[in-house]
This record gives sequence, C-alpha cells and structure tokens, in this order.
Amino acid sequence: MEASVKITGIGSYIPDTIATNESFISNRFLNEDGSEIKDPNPIIIEKFKAITGIKARRYIEKNLVTTDIAFFAAEKAITAAKIDPETIDYVIVAHNYGDVKYGSNQSDTVPSLASRVKHLLQIENPRCVAYDVLFGCPGWLEGVIQANAFIKAGMAKTCLVIGAEALSRVIDPHDRDSMIYSDGAGAVIVEKTEEAGGILAHDTVTFTRDEAHFIYFDRSNHQEQNDKIRYIKMYGRKVYNFALTNVPLAMKECLEKSGVNIKDIKKIFIHQANEKMDEAICQRFYKLYDMEMPEGIMPMSIGELGNSSVATIPTLLDLVYRNKMEGHKIEKGDHVIFASVGAGMNINAVVYQF
Repeated sequence: MEASVKITGIGSYIPDTIATNESFISNRFLNEDGSEIKDPNPIIIEKFKAITGIKARRYIEKNLVTTDIAFFAAEKAITAAKIDPETIDYVIVAHNYGDVKYGSNQSDTVPSLASRVKHLLQIENPRCVAYDVLFGCPGWLEGVIQANAFIKAGMAKTCLVIGAEALSRVIDPHDRDSMIYSDGAGAVIVEKTEEAGGILAHDTVTFTRDEAHFIYFDRSNHQEQNDKIRYIKMYGRKVYNFALTNVPLAMKECLEKSGVNIKDIKKIFIHQANEKMDEAICQRFYKLYDMEMPEGIMPMSIGELGNSSVATIPTLLDLVYRNKMEGHKIEKGDHVIFASVGAGMNINAVVYQF
C-alpha cells in the first residue's frame, strides 16, 4: 500500500479578549470617499450582523504579535502529535501581514515568521527549513498542500504547518469592514504514514486578470488622517460574487480528482469569511450534483470568532476535533473537504480522510 500523508497533531490559539459588536458603537464609520454614513451605528452594526453572522471576534493581547500566537499553536500541535521537534523537516507559516506591534503601523517580516517560530521552538536542526507563505486567506491550506508535495516527493517526512494572523493590527476603525476581522492561530503536524486515508486530492487556482485587487491595502476612510498609513480593504460585493461563482467549481474539481462520492463527505471545513457567503458556496456546490446541502455538514465558528484569515480553518478543525463544537465531531474514516478563498484572488480545496 502506498504511504499516505496525514494530519497527526492539531493545535490552536484562540485569544481570550472578546470584542463584541457593541464595542464598535462609538466608532465613526465613513464611506470609502470619506462621506458620512447616514445610518446610526446601531443600525450599521445590526445590518453587519445580518449579513456576516458575526456577533463577536477575538483580539490578541497588547504584548503579543503574530509570531507569538503561531508559536503557541505550534507547541500544541507538536504535543498532540507526540513528536520530537528536531524531526520536523519544514516549518511553514502562513500569514499576510507579518508582526505588527500594538500601536505601530509597520509590518515586520524579516526574519520570516517561520524562522522566528523555529527559534522559539528551539529547534537546532539546520535541515529543518523554515519559510512563510503569503497567499491570502487560503495560505494555511496551501501550506498543507505544499507539505503534501514535499512528503510525496521524498523531500520530507514531517512538516509543521501554521496559519496565524493578527488582523486587529491592520484594520481601519472608520471602515465598517473592520468589524469582520479577528486574530488567531492554528497549526497541524503533517506526516508520512502507512495508514490509509489522509490527503486524497487537492486543487488550487489563482485569478488575477480582473480580480487581483479585490482585497488590497489602502488609506483610511477618514480622509484627514495620515495618508501614509495603509489598512486592509476589500470590495466586498466583488469578493462575494467571485467566491460564489468559483469556489464551488474548485471544490467539485477536487472531489472528482479524489474519487470520493459526494454522499460520503461528512464535513466541509470552509474558510470562515462570511456566514451567508459560506452557506451559499456550499449550497451551490451541492447543486452542481443536483442535491440539497445536508444539514450539519458545515461547522461554523465565525459568529463568535470572526474572520482570522489563514487561521479560520485550522482553529475550526481543532475545535471540532476536540469535540468543542456542539453537534459536530470527526471520526476515523470520515471524508471531509477543506476549502478557502481570499486575496490574490486564490482558491484552494483538499479532500481528506481521517
């Protein structure tokens, strides 16, 4: 039997600080052109919740940066996998904004966050290669795909793949979209194993002709603020339409490659971007097979944890795997789909058997 590539350890770091929707009640929200929004904040916030499903999000402590929470998640994954860190061949860290200290407006990415995590883990082995992945929200899943390739090619036996982000450090308080973003980190150990299952298929696509700048960095909506500072921005409606059109197709392509029957899929772990968007994506995916989306197929954490970019899937996976999400569990032999979409514009999917 051909060796498989499986997740043998999972860990996450979900910050303790909770920012509810009510914490935005005093923000001065402005339109992109700097004009005032006519609706009062309670109405803005209520509309936001109705569209995204987000009631709260998590922020890291002032003394922490993205590398720190990546390290916390990594330690847990290593412990869960019961491996010696010195046996890790690759440390792959997916993020998008580097380390941004509290109160700063500068991103720090040198050395790489992966090198910093390896340092914090005190791994001495120079053959343990550490590098970062900047791939939008699908970065963690792409790191898993790369780890799979290294292992299948005989270049590695064990990889540590982390998704970590502190979006609270790069949001514009005058932009309604600032309420979407949150912080968190998730990590997995991916290993070569003789067990059946693991990564059965994957698919990745990048759209750039018209879509490259749907998510971008730009100045504050408050026109009088320092125009040298840039914040995360997006064309929400364009992202929504793009995702609904293209993500279901990528999921279908991946499922077809795997040879798994859609009726055997037990869970779909999709990037927690927007509750309504994620539901619509999965509904369209099933419609490609002339089916209704099964009840309970899609665990969701965005309502309480917000959108932490690369960290949403691994943190969600950890919660379900540890039976911390009511109504959802994973059992040995279960087939699942991982899928993500984000800046780039990138989409990826993986069919996996536990």
